[in-house]
Amino acid sequence: MLRENSLKGLGLALICVAYSACKVPEFTQRAENKNVPTSFGTSTDTLNSANIQWRKFFTDPDLVNLIDTALKNNQELNMTLQEIEIAKNEVRAKKGELLPSVSYGAGAGLEKVGRYTSSGAGDASTDITPGKGVPDVLPDYKFGLQAEWEADIWHKLRNSKKAAVARYLSTVEGKNFVVTNLVAEVANSYYELLALDNQLDIVKKNIALQSNALELMKIQKQATRVTELAVRKFEAEVLNSKSMEFDIQKDIVNTENKINFLLGRFPQPIPRSKANFTDLVPPSIQEGLPSQLLANRPDIKQAELDLVAAKLDVKVAKAKFYPSLGISASIGYQAFNPSYLLRTPESIFYSLAADLAGPLINKNAIKADYLTANAKQLQAVYNYERSILNGYIEVANQLSNLSNLQKSYDLKAKQAKALTESIEISNDLFKSARADYFEVLMTQRDALESKLELIETKKQQLNAVVNIYQALGGGWN
Repeated sequence: MLRENSLKGLGLALICVAYSACKVPEFTQRAENKNVPTSFGTSTDTLNSANIQWRKFFTDPDLVNLIDTALKNNQELNMTLQEIEIAKNEVRAKKGELLPSVSYGAGAGLEKVGRYTSSGAGDASTDITPGKGVPDVLPDYKFGLQAEWEADIWHKLRNSKKAAVARYLSTVEGKNFVVTNLVAEVANSYYELLALDNQLDIVKKNIALQSNALELMKIQKQATRVTELAVRKFEAEVLNSKSMEFDIQKDIVNTENKINFLLGRFPQPIPRSKANFTDLVPPSIQEGLPSQLLANRPDIKQAELDLVAAKLDVKVAKAKFYPSLGISASIGYQAFNPSYLLRTPESIFYSLAADLAGPLINKNAIKADYLTANAKQLQAVYNYERSILNGYIEVANQLSNLSNLQKSYDLKAKQAKALTESIEISNDLFKSARADYFEVLMTQRDALESKLELIETKKQQLNAVVNIYQALGGGWN
């Protein structure tokens, strides 16, 4: 009776130990927030410019060729493609962990055991053949197969493979995000280059106009109608415009080199449109619905896949608290003499074993891994929510920019036209002595500034269209 009670107590203790070994720390999870506003304003139209392929969105053939070259040669994009290959290999490795591992081996050796041991005493009393005992130094030859497999009882290995697949898909979306940014950066740089070309043309025309005015001032000085101060003022204005010309030429070279860097090549001239920059019409934009950002923006999709992987990592870390079942087996031939090695069945050896093992004492490392996985999951949740919020705000900002820049451009166009017409008026008034040289000088200066500002506003308008196309998730498909 005492022995029976002792066995019952031991069994109960083992059950308690097993329960404590499998007990997982409590952790409160936080659900991600996918709620987004119903619209970006008052429109509820589902048409979305992000669904337009970039070759159709950009109509300038020179720009299309530049983007196409960048997508083939850009080093950052090619590095991202290698990250996809790395993630793909990780999936292959995790998939292999689900299958049994089989290895082969062969070996040879010598062994001398002590006579006064159980093995030595047994060898001494054993004859290999009648009248021939076991030698003191015993060779050992063997070859065979060995297999090991962990039974995935708690889906630890399956979840690990699923997490690797999610990370692989995340790297694909990361590549798409790089493509979207690259397309937008090339387009913005191209429009910046066109703006600089037109600003340079305006400055050159203004230099010619100012030079004519300077000659007029010199003639007027000889006729004692103006002083040397007027001549010097106009001469300084011409020199200032020439200095501005060289500054713009410097910016043109820098912008060309920036585009060449994005295209993954050494500096060379950038082919571009020679049309009047102010005549360019920005592509029309359909913003669609905010909920479409979840499907169109690669960074949001990447954050969502990272969240999926983080959730699976928590399950993998949790499964480490439970016992694991391992099965191993081996089969082959073994003998102390090569002539006996292939004798069947005498030289055949085999084994089959199953091991059940789990954590019992000092589980701090496993607890730390589990808590770390949960913390990373929370990070992924916050990152996913932040990506959605950032996407919505980017679109809202660019829509506001686009609307205000159009109004600003219309007003600046009228301003530039009025100031351009005032140049001829000021010259006529000066010739008839009804205006002084300072009014002529300021009119020319204001007209130049207004034209340059008009070009800058047009560039910002085109950049806003590119940026909203990017913010909506266009450019990667």
